[in-house]
Amino acid sequence: MAGMMRNMLAALVLMAAPLAAQAPEPSPFRLEGPLVQGGAATGIAPAGTTLLELGDQSIPVARDGRFLIAFDRDSPASLTLSATLADGQVVRQTLTIATRGWQIERLPTLPKIAQPTAEFEALRPAEVAQIDTARHMTTPAEGWRQPLLWPTTGRLSGLFGSQRIYANGEAGSYHSGADIARGEGTPVIAPADGVVVLAADHPFTLEGNLLMIDHGAGLSSSFLHLSRIDVKRGQRVSRGQLIGAVGKTGRATGPHLHWSLRWREARIDPLLVAGPMPAAQ
Repeated sequence: MAGMMRNMLAALVLMAAPLAAQAPEPSPFRLEGPLVQGGAATGIAPAGTTLLELGDQSIPVARDGRFLIAFDRDSPASLTLSATLADGQVVRQTLTIATRGWQIERLPTLPKIAQPTAEFEALRPAEVAQIDTARHMTTPAEGWRQPLLWPTTGRLSGLFGSQRIYANGEAGSYHSGADIARGEGTPVIAPADGVVVLAADHPFTLEGNLLMIDHGAGLSSSFLHLSRIDVKRGQRVSRGQLIGAVGKTGRATGPHLHWSLRWREARIDPLLVAGPMPAAQ
């Protein structure tokens, strides 16, 4: 009987061996974070990486091998992450990006926003130029390595990715951030370390008093409709530092903070990066 049992166990080991060989290999990039539309992930590149690319974008790699990538609200369902090593070898991984359903409001009897006024058309180009310049600034900030804080807490009155469809099927721009309803003057803090790349010296037509902070590695925060701005362009700020206050400047129907996050040109969801909204302070 004992001999029969040994033979059966040996047969089971032989049967299991091919299954073990077919187990999927671990990711060569050691990614952490949601691979989903509007999400972001950090990773560690393989040793000896000289060039890291996500699709056709070159991705900066820190000295310790860490990097950041993120996925736009309308990201395709798959992207290729590839690392070219010093010996010429290329390591690739296909990332499957989970799709999401968005809050869509259909208003079939309401026309899209009225034509802009002459004053808006005169002022807007200079504002857009300042915003574009700030978005493309590169700083040595490393706040992207930190867990992000909510810049203020309160009721979420507008969700990332939501969109309105007007009469004749005309689509409005989707909501690019999170709206947090709080009283005017409520403190706003820096969600992570960074460098101020734009601190508007007057209210912009849409954004009102606009503050933008670069967190490094392509990640930046924008804070709209502020009642005041407490920091200056070029200033380094620390995670949790007071940077301004909630307001209703610009195109706003009431006091709230619009917080948006970008990784390069990709717009990402604060709820996925900062986590659930904590209780209001």
